[in-house]
Order: sequence, then C-alpha cells, then structure tokens
Amino acid sequence: MELRSVEELMDLLHACRGARATSGLPRSWPGSGGGPPVGDPVDPHEHALQTAALLRRSRPADKELQVAGLVHDIGQLLDPGDEAGPADRAADAIRALLGDRVSRLVRLRAAAWADDALDDDLATLRHADESGRVPGLDAGVLEDWRTVLELVAARNSRTGTAGPPRLDAAGPPTRPQPGAVG
Repeated sequence: MELRSVEELMDLLHACRGARATSGLPRSWPGSGGGPPVGDPVDPHEHALQTAALLRRSRPADKELQVAGLVHDIGQLLDPGDEAGPADRAADAIRALLGDRVSRLVRLRAAAWADDALDDDLATLRHADESGRVPGLDAGVLEDWRTVLELVAARNSRTGTAGPPRLDAAGPPTRPQPGAVG
C-alpha cells in the first residue's frame, strides 16, 4: 500500500487510537525485569505523538526527523498480523509522500546501520522511540502535526496530491485566479 495524501496518513494514524500495540517493550524497559518484552503502556497513537514531540524538542528544525518519529510504527497498522517486516512496509508506504529521508529513517530505525550520515539521526530517533512510552503524558493531538506533515509532503512528494501548490521557476505558487479562463 502506498499512502498518497496527508489525509490518508492522518486517517491511518487516527485509526490506531485506543489500540494496543502487539510489539513488546525493550527488555531494558523499567519494570520488565530484563525478561521477555511486556505490552506497551501506551497505545500506538499516543506513542507516535510522544515520539514526535520528543524529537520536536531535541531537534526543532528537523521536520523530517519529527515526521519519521510520528509515522515510524505505521507498518504494524498496514498489516496487523504480520510481524515480519513492519518497518519495510511502513517505509515503502510513505516514500512517495514523505520522501526518501523519512522513508530511510523509518526503515533503518529497527535495523543495524552502517556508519553514514544518518547515524546521529537514527540514534536520536531510537532514543525518542524508547522514551515515548509514558502513560498519561500529554503530547498534544494528531491535528497539531497536520501542517508539519503537509510541509514535508509538499517538499518531498512524488504523488502530486500532497499539500499546497509547488513553486514554479517564476516564483509564487500557481493557482487559478477567480474568473480566469483555463
């Protein structure tokens, strides 16, 4: 599945509200006793908002990293029963809409990575992912992220359906003028 608009993505993220994640917490999570992973203390919707909010605080200018934090777990929503490749599924679903960098961050978040330009970004994303599981923490609402999603989509989209009109070589956005004949 390829997401073609911010609206589709928002609908998907809204759909996970109140659900319980099927993946477990890291063994290092407080209270896990170092044993098998336990269920997440927050639903995937809250987790996405908390992860993105943590990234907004630590990297306020890096909108793509923040968006990667917001959408990093959508692969589980696209095919809930399949645990084989949710990161790959999520990365493929968002690439055309949100661009290569966001897609690559989402894909590599759960894998070992080589020493490259994304190392620091991946470490920051992983830390926010692990820290964004606090029951009751107010991280805002999904609608707060619409403008950021539209900005990243407009900058990176290859679908032609995301966000505001693009700038052309002449400068301002091109929109039909009222009463203009097309």
